Parts: sequence; structure tokens; C-alpha cells
Amino acid sequence: MTSSISLDDVHILGLGGAGMSGIARILVAQGKSVSGSDLKESRRLTALRNLGIEVFLGHKKENVKPTKTIIASTAIKSSNIEILAATELGLKIYSRAEALSAITRDFKSIAVSGTHGKTTTTSMVTVMLQGCAKDPSFVIGSELAETGANAHLGDSDLFVVESDESDGSFLHMSPSVAVVTNVEADHLDYWREFERLENAFLEFVLKVKDKQGFAVICVDDKGGRLLAEKVQKKIEMITYGQSNSDLQITQVTPGLPGFDFKLKFKGKDLGDFSLSVPGLHNVLNATAAVAVGLGLELDLDLIRNALKGFTGTRRRFEYRGSVRGVRVFDDYAHHPTEITATLKAARDVVENGKLIVAFQAHHYYRTALFNKEFGESLGLADIAIVLEVFAPGEEPIPGASGQTMASFVPLPKDQVVFEPSWSRVASRLVERAEPGDIIMTLGAGDIGMLGEEVLNLLQQKFNG
Repeated sequence: MTSSISLDDVHILGLGGAGMSGIARILVAQGKSVSGSDLKESRRLTALRNLGIEVFLGHKKENVKPTKTIIASTAIKSSNIEILAATELGLKIYSRAEALSAITRDFKSIAVSGTHGKTTTTSMVTVMLQGCAKDPSFVIGSELAETGANAHLGDSDLFVVESDESDGSFLHMSPSVAVVTNVEADHLDYWREFERLENAFLEFVLKVKDKQGFAVICVDDKGGRLLAEKVQKKIEMITYGQSNSDLQITQVTPGLPGFDFKLKFKGKDLGDFSLSVPGLHNVLNATAAVAVGLGLELDLDLIRNALKGFTGTRRRFEYRGSVRGVRVFDDYAHHPTEITATLKAARDVVENGKLIVAFQAHHYYRTALFNKEFGESLGLADIAIVLEVFAPGEEPIPGASGQTMASFVPLPKDQVVFEPSWSRVASRLVERAEPGDIIMTLGAGDIGMLGEEVLNLLQQKFNG
């Protein structure tokens, strides 16, 4: 049982990852002894060293001590030398989800899951609670723009967690509040069949443990509606969305820096809300946060003000800089639905300029499953540059390639480029950019690293 995990002396494999670094921050704040290893240096590791965590670069047998509790990222393979060393010592190896379950068991946890929007919704719920003076603990898959932190040990009994469905790990949680932003086909390399994924979301929601607990479910997509129908009358639930729901978005007004919208809760007008981040998808994410606040009986005006002050998270429509009116953004979008939502939001921001986009698909299985849909979603750009698939260590699947994807983009041939050379992507983005345009990098791989190079090339292009 996860409740029996000892977290007094912990060694974390994959320490620099978003999820694992967050766990490390919480444990250190609780006064625990923490060490960890990762393959390469990063800003997260630097921050963790400053907290007193012992950081090892590279994996070595000597890093594992017999007194340690081992927590391993899902990215760590069973053949890893530290995994083998822990096994040799007879140490049990716990997952991130098992560790989070143990950490949160004495809290009133709010677990946010869904195919898309988990990170932003978790962040909005956190900022909403902070604005209501609740000081929640939280572990999020990215850093908040306001604080630069992806985890924090608060003073209240509330703990907000981003819960990952990709490998079933969200089923380790027994939350007081379960949020589901949507249910779509993804991660079928693990689930194999969409029906299994649907059943897992149902199991997750029905794990709500408190008598005062409840679920928050978006019913704008078919998967969410079916989930809500199955949950109905089993536990308390607040549905939300633009469609018929408990918390209904009745009006959306696009604008900059973010959208305005109106809400109605069970027939009662809740008034106007404003965001500082663009896109209809963020209106939906914010509405989920409002639903959580209503379920917890928080002050509506405090909720409203907190959400207006939310300015985003790292790699979610993240502004990287501007040169001569060419704005550069980066986004984690790696599913056709996410790309569509992000590029629609970018359309509102770019106004009369061009939208120049580079996309790097993540995993061969996802590319094979959605190649045509990826291409179609990139058609929302004016110029689309498609990279080769980012899938380190995976066996290629015939046809699951960037070149095939590029062939599905419904733009004129001179506006679609398949660029297999990483070193040429930044120059491809810059060569046709003019003042007023937006350059955007998209993907879950390492494409987010291109922002600085793009800005440097823009400086060279316009300033000589």
C-alpha cells in the first residue's frame, strides 16, 4: 500500500523532470532528506541544489544507498544501473504517483486530470485558491508564471495535484475533488483501447473519498459527457462547459490579453469574468477552477479577481520575446485538439499578421494515430514547418513521419515545409517573418529550446 511508504530518506531518479522536482520540493519543505540523479544539468536541478538537495549528474550504482526509499520517473528504464542497484539491495521502487498518494493522504486533495488542459487548469485552481487566501500545497507539471515554482508546501489542508492518465498513475490518487477537463483518445500505446481509458477516468472520479467531496467534469466533448452520465447520482458532481451544464459559459468575448466571459450556475447569473491569457480553451480551464471554488463555497469575487491575475505557466502559450514587432511564443501542444486550440488563440493575438509555426510530433504511435489530424490542425497557421518526430529510443512506425504529416497540411505548397534538419528550423521560421507576425514553436519534445536562437536570428535579420 502507498500509505506505508517511508519518505524520510528519499532518492529520486529523473530528479530534473517537472513532476519529480515538484515532489522533491515538497519533501524538503517537510524536512525530509532528499537526493536524486539525472542525466544532464538543468535550471530545475540548480534550483533544487539551492534547497539543499544532493544532486548527482549521471546514473551510478553508488548513488543508491540501502537506507533510501527509491522514487523513479516513468522515463527511467528497468535496465537503468540505479534501478538494478536498488533491486539488488532489495529496495522497493515507487512511482511518482505512489509517492504523491503518500504525500497527499493527510490533505484534502484536488486532483486535476484530462486529455488536455491539465497543467493550466491545475495552475488556475492553485492561483484561485491562493487568491482566496487558502495557501494550498501544490505539485504542477510546469512552473507558475507568477512565482516560477512548480510545487509548494502550503499552510492549509488543501493540496492541488496534476494527475496523469498517460500510464494509469492517476488511479493511485483518492482525491476529495476530482476534475476532468476532457476525455479523448491519447496514450493508446499504454491503454491500447479507448474504452479502457474511458473506464480508467470513471474509476478515477469514483475514487473521490470524502462525503463532502465532488467531481468537476467538462461536458463539451463526447467523452466528458459520457463520463458525467456514468457518474451521475454516484457522487456529487458539477458539470461545466458551453453546452448545457451546471456551470455554463453563456457568452465569450475574444480580446487581448485574454477573453471575457459570462457564467451561469444552475440558472443563476454569476456575472462577468476576465482573463489575462488568450483562447477559448483557457476560458474552459478557468471555468473548471470556478467550479472547484463554488464546490468549496469560496467567495465568488475573490475567485473572479484571482483568475484575472493568472498570467500562465511555462510552455503554455509562453511569450519568449519580440524583435521589431515579431513576437515569439512557445507551447507544449502535442495533440491535434491542443494544437487547434492554441493556434485559434494565436489567431486572436496575431490579428493582421502572419502565424508562422514549427511543430515537432512526440512519439511514433501518436503520429501514426493522428497524422492526418495533425496536418489539418496545422492548417490554421499561415506557414507551417514540420520537424521529424521526436521519439528517442522508440522503434519507427512506417508512415509515422514528419514528411507524411506535412503532406496533410491544407496550405499551399510554398507555405508548408518538412524540415528534417534541426539546425535549419530556426532560420526557416525567421526568413519569412515580418513586423506584426507571430512565430510559434509547438510540441512536447525539445523544440521549446529554439526560442533563444529564433530571437537571435531575428536580431540579425532586422538590426544587421
